[in-house]
Amino acid sequence: MLNGQQTRKRFSIVLIKPSHYDDDGYVIQWFRSAIPSNTLAVLNGLALECKERGVLGDDVDIDVTAIDETNTRVRPERIIRQMRGGAGIVCLVGVQSNQFDRAMDLARQFRAAGVQVCIGGFHVSGCIAMLPELTPELKEAMDLGVSLFAGESEGRFDLVLRDALNGTLQPLYNYMKDLPALEGTTLPILPASQIKRNGGKLTSLDAGRGCPFLCSFCTIINVQGRKSRRRTVDDVEQIIRQNIAQGVNRFFIADDNFARNTQWEAIFDRFIELRENAKLDIKFVIQVDTMCHRLPHFIEKAQRAGVVRAFIGLESIHPESLVGARKKQNKITEYRKMLLAWKQARVTTFAGYILGFPNDTPESILEDIKIIQRELPIDLLQFSCLTPLPGSEDHQRLYNAGIEMDPDLNKYDVEHVTTAHPLMSKAEWEKVYLDAWAAYYSPDHIRTVVRRAAATGSSPGKLWSLMIWTYSCVALEKVHPYQGGYFRIKYRKDRRSTFAVESPLVFYPRYIANTLYKNFKLAQMMVRDYLFVRGVIRDPNARDYTDLALTPVIESDVDSMEHLAATEAAKAATAHASGHSRERAVAAGNLVNIER
Repeated sequence: MLNGQQTRKRFSIVLIKPSHYDDDGYVIQWFRSAIPSNTLAVLNGLALECKERGVLGDDVDIDVTAIDETNTRVRPERIIRQMRGGAGIVCLVGVQSNQFDRAMDLARQFRAAGVQVCIGGFHVSGCIAMLPELTPELKEAMDLGVSLFAGESEGRFDLVLRDALNGTLQPLYNYMKDLPALEGTTLPILPASQIKRNGGKLTSLDAGRGCPFLCSFCTIINVQGRKSRRRTVDDVEQIIRQNIAQGVNRFFIADDNFARNTQWEAIFDRFIELRENAKLDIKFVIQVDTMCHRLPHFIEKAQRAGVVRAFIGLESIHPESLVGARKKQNKITEYRKMLLAWKQARVTTFAGYILGFPNDTPESILEDIKIIQRELPIDLLQFSCLTPLPGSEDHQRLYNAGIEMDPDLNKYDVEHVTTAHPLMSKAEWEKVYLDAWAAYYSPDHIRTVVRRAAATGSSPGKLWSLMIWTYSCVALEKVHPYQGGYFRIKYRKDRRSTFAVESPLVFYPRYIANTLYKNFKLAQMMVRDYLFVRGVIRDPNARDYTDLALTPVIESDVDSMEHLAATEAAKAATAHASGHSRERAVAAGNLVNIER
């Protein structure tokens, strides 16, 4: 007691979503990053709710700081000084495998100063869910005094904070077998000051978690489960309204597959009501599967709800590759129907495409890209290397069999080759990864996609700028667009612990020269197409353009579309689908006769 008043304590919660290192050992960071972190929003919401409820006692003031390292520099020395003024904890949140080494470099600095640290995210959760024992890097973290958190934090974050306040953090909090329901739980939120670093008005929310499918390369199903867990429609609306109140009206719905959220229609209906009746200017980016168009009214309602971009896991145009990866839900016979439906709704499509399935060769990959360019009306195609991500079935199988995988976790970013391939050398695989981007984003195909946008009522200018930005991330910045942003920032001393800190006389001239060069090359790309794009925008006959990809789907596609006949498996899949179509037609005819 002091002058009759109870002495108040101070407790700091610092939430850090770490980035990861580029090949030169520097943190990948941007003036403005592209994709907001939903995990950071979730943990920030939980921390603020704990503060509001006073979970650490009436005599404890809680400070909450949220940092996304992809757009904000982490200064450990400042955080350490902040902690010395009282108790606290640094939570490294949403840590993926490729971010674990960066998380550990930060954790070492904090632990050396006696600061309590907890690491959670997909790497910790995935390894614990799928492997029979703790991996060496997890053991190293625990030996360092770092607490590990596996699972989801709803309903459990209070306990971690109380343990931190009392100095009794457990080595491991394991909730992998107890995934929480999301109805009525604390809502994710980030402050507007943080969201501004994600391009200004884009934040994220998860309307649900879990995915019912069985893809062997996926970690979602083993970390978040295969059962759909979802927020209530009212909670989703409250997230929207809370963000609108702070000037944010663009949302990335982080559900791995929003089409399999059992509440998708009710959520879309609420968005439609907010847009059409309440006149709210809200727009959305979603992730869906290739069969979403078979859900009645899904794409129609997505358009009315304000969906402007859809990420789609296309992965391959070869049925044998899809079956081998247990992605049987992808039907190549449905690709054009699905993509044309999104085109009709004027929604920009981003399709993921995996390189490195067992039958892939450099020649077959480049030939497949040509077929896709001709026959499928995809807007942006984004390539990745087939990677045994910790937490996936693929990784579990290789790990248990003792098959060699690259020990450098920083490379598990789907851009690097991390295991052997039966038909390609490591060098060939790495080269065709870059060649694939250059092939798809050739000047000729960029112009084709721009024409398609104009012909289908989309914005040619916006799509063109997205294509240029996407390709420049890979060609100039050497990172996947998922990790991209606007204007790369590097700090000389923010380098991987296994790399030496460079002399200022070496670092700064090279950094400035590289920045000038990359911006010059980017300007060249834009100047190259600017007059063409402007001409398309002004062309009164732009809507008359058509090509093979834009033609309506008809029965004779089996004879005219190469992606339906490229392999024996493709032919079999097409014949199977055609048989079902005829059966449905006969059944429909019989029903008509019965009704007559």
